[in-house]
Amino acid sequence: MITLTDRDILELLRTNNLRRNTLEEYVVSALDALHWKVATAESCTGGLVSERITRVSGSSRVFDCGVCSYANAIKAKVLGVSEETLSTLGAVSAETAVQMAQGVKKLSGADIGVSTTGIAGPGGGTAEKPVGLVYMGVCTEEKAYAIRLMLGGVNNNNDRAAIRQFSSDAALFTVLSECRSLHTS
Repeated sequence: MITLTDRDILELLRTNNLRRNTLEEYVVSALDALHWKVATAESCTGGLVSERITRVSGSSRVFDCGVCSYANAIKAKVLGVSEETLSTLGAVSAETAVQMAQGVKKLSGADIGVSTTGIAGPGGGTAEKPVGLVYMGVCTEEKAYAIRLMLGGVNNNNDRAAIRQFSSDAALFTVLSECRSLHTS
């Protein structure tokens, strides 16, 4: 599984000539060019990915559904995350992130589902799951996978807003990357 830090995310954006404050515009444009729709399932980002997409004019052509599934019961009931996954691995796991992305894709009929689940802090972390640990799930017709984000600690002092912002940056960048890989293949 790929692990990205905040520095990695900034470097990916820099090398792709993207800016954090306009990333969502590229995402909406790329989805629109493919006639694709995206759906979001968010826990630790609390709807930030959806908000960033929908702040772009014309986003209604590419976005129908966002589920803010902060509670495990909603992850299970609305998104179909396995109760066994939640009880054995927890809400903050790669498996939960993938099942959230799969669930929102199925629920909405979108071409791509993206999810975030993690510990945004500043409290709530443990040795096994520290503040800043976020799993992002992605589901397309061809594949489903998770990316681990390690966003806490020294780089941003477990700043909740920074962790949420970097998580949404990573989600949007990944959606854009999926669009670009399909567009160039």
